[in-house]
Amino acid sequence: MDKVRIGIVGMGNMGKGHTQYLVKNEVKGGQLTAIVDTDPARLDWVRENYGDQFQLFDNLEAFFASKSFDAVLICTPHYDHPAVAIQAFEHGYHVLVEKPAGVYTKQVRLMNEAAAKSGKAFGIMYNQRTNPLYQKLRDLITSGELGEVRRTIWIITNWYRSQSYYDSGGWRATWAGEGGGVLINQDPHQLDLWQWTLDMMPTRVRAFCHFGKWRNIEVEDDVTAYVEYANGATGLFVTTTGEAPGTNRFEVSGDRGKIVIEDGKLTFWRLRTPESQFNAEYKGGFGSPESWKCEIPVGSSEGSQHKGITQNFVDHLLKGTPLLAPGEEGIKGLTLSNAMHLSTWIDNWVDLPIDENLYYEKLQERIQNSTYKKETKELKNMDVQGTH
Repeated sequence: MDKVRIGIVGMGNMGKGHTQYLVKNEVKGGQLTAIVDTDPARLDWVRENYGDQFQLFDNLEAFFASKSFDAVLICTPHYDHPAVAIQAFEHGYHVLVEKPAGVYTKQVRLMNEAAAKSGKAFGIMYNQRTNPLYQKLRDLITSGELGEVRRTIWIITNWYRSQSYYDSGGWRATWAGEGGGVLINQDPHQLDLWQWTLDMMPTRVRAFCHFGKWRNIEVEDDVTAYVEYANGATGLFVTTTGEAPGTNRFEVSGDRGKIVIEDGKLTFWRLRTPESQFNAEYKGGFGSPESWKCEIPVGSSEGSQHKGITQNFVDHLLKGTPLLAPGEEGIKGLTLSNAMHLSTWIDNWVDLPIDENLYYEKLQERIQNSTYKKETKELKNMDVQGTH
C-alpha cells in the first residue's frame, strides 16, 4: 500500500475542517475518497464545494460496504463514536476517531475490545499531543528531570462559549445529545494531557460540577476537581466556559523544582539540590533550596495539530511509525471526566477505576428526568480554528 484512502463519517464542523486539509493533499500518503452523512444538506454542501471528487453516501451500511477507503475518520456527535468505530472494525477498516472517545467508559471499553479483536490500527484525534510545549513537559517529567511529581494545578478557563454557541445545535450541552458540558466537549484534550504528561492517573477524585451556572444549559459549565495519586501527589483542575478573559496555566511541582506552562512558554524553576535532600541536610532553620529560573526552548508553534495526528496515523499504516495518540488511550481522559461527574452526583469521593455501571445508571437518570427545553438556532459553518 503506497497510500491510505480515507473515508470521513460526519460532515459537521470537524468533518469539514478535516476535509479542508485532506483535499489540499496536505497529508502525505493520505487521500480522501469517501464521505457519509445522513443529512442531505451536508452532502449538498460537499457537492457545491468539491464537486464529484469523493464518493458520497447517506447511510453507513452502503458506506462500509463500498470498500472505497482503507481507514475511517469519525467526526460524529460523541455518543456515536464507539458504535461507528465498532462497525468500522467489524468491516475491516482502520479507525481514527475524533475526541472524546465516547461519553462513558463502558462504551469506550467495548470499542477498545473491538479494536484489539480486529487487529486494525486505532488512533484518536488528541491533536494537542503534537504541541511542543506538552511534548517537552512530558519529556522533563518522564526523564526524571523534575524529580518525583508532588502537585499539579491546571486552570483552564479560556474556553469561553456564548449562549449562541450552545443554541447552534440541538445536541449541544444536553445529557441526551452530548453527555456533558465543558468536561466532555472542551476539556478532553487537557484531561488527556494531564495524565499523558505525568504518565500516571489519579487514584481518587473529588469534584464539584456546577450545571448551567453561567449559561442556559443542563450540563456542567463550571468545574473544580481535586485528585490524589498513588505516590502521595495531589492535583487540582479548574475549568469553565463562562469566564472572560480566561486563563490557561498548567503548573507541575516536583522534588527538583516547578514547571509552568502559560502564554505559550515553558518555564522551569529548577532546584540546584532536590528538596528532599536539602531538607535532610539543611540545619539553618529558615532557608530554602537555591532555584534557577530556566526558560526552556520549545517550538514557536502549537505543533501540527489535527493535520499532524492524521499524518502520524497515515505514517503508522504506511511505514509503521508509532502512534502518537493510540485510540485505546482515549479511555483515560474520559475516566477523569466521568469520575468528576460521578463525584458531584453522589457528593463523595470516587475511586479509580470508577464504577462504570453506577456512572451509566446516573447518566441515564439525568437523560430520562430531563425537563430542559432547547430552542435551536443553527449557525452554519462555524469556524473551528483555535477551538482545538
